[in-house]
Amino acid sequence: MPTRNINLTTEQDAFVDEVVEAGEYQNASEAIRDALRALQQRRSEDSLKIKILRAQVKAGTEALDRGDFVEVDAADLDGYLERLTTPAARRAR
Repeated sequence: MPTRNINLTTEQDAFVDEVVEAGEYQNASEAIRDALRALQQRRSEDSLKIKILRAQVKAGTEALDRGDFVEVDAADLDGYLERLTTPAARRAR
């Protein structure tokens, strides 16, 4: 397994010691590897979120180009947003 030297802040080093002493990891290497796995997972999720957001922006832009939108007066913005987030059954009452 490759070896790397890394520099940690005092707080990071104390945290690694804390989780190892608590028995969550057998040693510092395990704790750091787990942190890297979490970083990889977060970056993967962030990438997926960006792809979804780009698709939504594209869909919105295409809807605007088709004229498929509703203009909302600034004075009615709160009411419009409320209607969007309120379940249909509650709006019907």
